Amino acid sequence: MGLLTRVLVNALAIFLVANLVPGIEIHGVVSVLAAGLVLGAINAVVRPILLILTFPFTLVTLGLFIFVLNAFCFWLTSVFVRGFEVSGFWSALFGALLVSLVSWVLTAFVSDRGHVEVITSR
Repeated sequence: MGLLTRVLVNALAIFLVANLVPGIEIHGVVSVLAAGLVLGAINAVVRPILLILTFPFTLVTLGLFIFVLNAFCFWLTSVFVRGFEVSGFWSALFGALLVSLVSWVLTAFVSDRGHVEVITSR
C-alpha cells in the first residue's frame, strides 16, 4: 500500500507542477500516473548511481550539482513516458525543484505504510 501511495503523491506533484511551470505538459491521467511511477523508479535506481559518479562535481559545486541531477532525472522521466513532455533545461530544473518540494510536503502527512497521519499538538 505504501508504494501505491508514493506513486500517487508523485503523480499529484507532477500534475501540480505541470499546471505551474511552462514547458511541462501532461496529456491524460494515465500519463500522470505513469510519470509518477517512472520518476520513483528512476530516483530509486538511476539517481544513486549518478550521485556516486558525479560526486566530484557535487563536491566542487558545494552540492548545487544535485539540482542538475534532479533536473536530469525529471527530464529522463519524460523520455520514457508518452504524454509527459519536458521542454528545456530550465523547465526540467524548476519542475524537479517543485516536484521535490510538493512531494516532501505531501509525504510529511503519509506514513511508510501509506496511511494518512494527522498532526496534533500536545
